[in-house]
Amino acid sequence: MTLSGRERVQQDADARGIQIEFVSRPPAGSLEEAAGLLGISPASIVKTLVVKRHDGTFLFALVPGDRQISWAKLRAAVGVNKLKLPEASVALEATGYARGTIVPLGSTTAWPVYADSRIADRIALGAGEAGLSAFVNADALIAGLGATVADITEANGAGSNGTEANGTD
Repeated sequence: MTLSGRERVQQDADARGIQIEFVSRPPAGSLEEAAGLLGISPASIVKTLVVKRHDGTFLFALVPGDRQISWAKLRAAVGVNKLKLPEASVALEATGYARGTIVPLGSTTAWPVYADSRIADRIALGAGEAGLSAFVNADALIAGLGATVADITEANGAGSNGTEANGTD
């Protein structure tokens, strides 16, 4: 029997000792709209981005909703010279989750996780399925995933919002 995305998230959270709460919500047209529907600030929605390394492996970057990846900071934290956001089909293949539902918990492969140092308190993440958000304590999530915590973001609009960082591994 194949588990649903929600079931995969729950099973992995349970195995890691992470308490998680699923909340249904209607589709949202923007992060700000999603935050309003959930009754939280955009910064409390944490985007899980799949990032591809030059060698073909991946990592997860956890980014507060009101910020974007700083490619220079993330490259420095990872210790590589080139990273990029893969196409949606590649992210789905790497994680088993479609964009908008991606979460490190229950991914088909347990890729390394890099969490921005601003992530704190109770946060909402993708939940493995459309129409759901997963609420979790940020510290418990970071500890349970063994995430590397670093300053990996910048304010939205502060720099290039491109999908690729130049250089080679």
